[in-house]
Amino acid sequence: MEQLKLTQEWDKTFPQSDKVSHSKVTFHNRYGITLAGDLYTPKGAQGKLPAIAVCGPFGAVKEQASGLYAQTMAERGFLTLAFDPSYTGESGGTPRYMASPDINTEDFQAAVDFLSLYDGADPDKIGIIGICGWGGMALNTAALDTRIKATVASTMYDMTRVNAKGYFDAEDSADARYAKKQALNAQRLEDYKNGSYALGGGVVDPLPADAPFFVKDYYDYYKTPRGYHARSLNSNGGWNVTGCMSFMNQPILQYSNEIRSAVLIVHGEKAHSCYFSRDAYANMVKDNPYTDNKELLIIPDAVHTDLYDGGGKNAIPFDKLEQFFRTYLK
Repeated sequence: MEQLKLTQEWDKTFPQSDKVSHSKVTFHNRYGITLAGDLYTPKGAQGKLPAIAVCGPFGAVKEQASGLYAQTMAERGFLTLAFDPSYTGESGGTPRYMASPDINTEDFQAAVDFLSLYDGADPDKIGIIGICGWGGMALNTAALDTRIKATVASTMYDMTRVNAKGYFDAEDSADARYAKKQALNAQRLEDYKNGSYALGGGVVDPLPADAPFFVKDYYDYYKTPRGYHARSLNSNGGWNVTGCMSFMNQPILQYSNEIRSAVLIVHGEKAHSCYFSRDAYANMVKDNPYTDNKELLIIPDAVHTDLYDGGGKNAIPFDKLEQFFRTYLK
């Protein structure tokens, strides 16, 4: 495996818990990319524990929201793993700042591989949590990986939908997609000639006065002490311009209505992105005989990033998440 340089000091955007042991780990996916993770273990735990892999948001790092989810669930008795996706954060893979619906789904499966073979984890009691764009990836993984017994998608994006159709499906036309493809393919040639990949830019900074609310919402998290991290793409230069190109014609949720394992989709009522979860849930249960273990939970008054860190409102329903995993990881 590729040798990674991992930061050993605590550099998270949330305080370290005294109820949990934390360690750095590495594992690899089937494309040979070495992934970096933070493993959280309840102090005093004995025997093999139910385990949860956590990733997201899209363009974030494990020191942000996914680490908070992982540490909190470890405080509640689960063995948890927050990891950086391929090409980002402390994980390996070159060129940097690329995304792929296939490779990123594989990243989740690789985390399941790691947990299934880890001494402290029960391989028959494994779940996953995906946040934001990784919520859609989590559903895609649940449709593929029969080892996963329970999945939570929190404040989810369907990254293939937003890339192909734009925000709120406002660019859902063949002409709009063609124009995007023209621009992306022109950028490919520029990158090839330059021998490097142009960055698309992270969250806009400074924030324009007329920015839409969802942009202000992202700014309030990624560009302020609340959520800024030096390795986060969204906090800094963003993905490569061509980094998400393959999402345009590879929709990831085609077989979500064949998921047999338990799924909980959680979203804020006032989040700009709530339509992703409402539609994903409707598609998941349509013609699916396994609906008794599926649930859509809407959090009143919460916006998108409130489910990253609670938003000062305790918006993340950790009691519900614990109950859900206790029910289905048994």
